[in-house]
Amino acid sequence: MTDTWGVGIMAAAEKGVFVMAKGKRYSKEFKLEAARLVVEHGYTYKEAAQRLGATEWSIRQWVQKYRQSGELLPVDVEQPQADELRRLRKENKRLQLENEILKKAAAYFAKDSL
Repeated sequence: MTDTWGVGIMAAAEKGVFVMAKGKRYSKEFKLEAARLVVEHGYTYKEAAQRLGATEWSIRQWVQKYRQSGELLPVDVEQPQADELRRLRKENKRLQLENEILKKAAAYFAKDSL
C-alpha cells in the first residue's frame, strides 16, 4: 500500500497551493512604537497597520503585551492627547463631508444659472 496522502501534499505544494509566507520579525522598539501609535497618539489599529506594514492582529497583540508588562498605560487610563486627536479626526471627517456637499451644491446651482 502506498502513501498517497503524502504524495498529494507534495504535488499540491509544487503547484503553489500550500505556500506559506514567512512571518516578519520586528524589533522590540518597533513593536513598542507601533503600540504607542495606538495608545498614545490615537491611531486605530487599522491605520497603524497600514502605515507600518504590519497586521492589525499583530499590533493588537503588541498593545496587549505592553499594557500587561506596564510599558504602556492600562486600558482605563487614556492620555488627553489621544482623546483630543480622536475628537479632531472625527470633526475633520465631518467637515470634509460638509465641504464635499457644499461643492456639489455650488456646482449644481452654477449650472442652473448659466
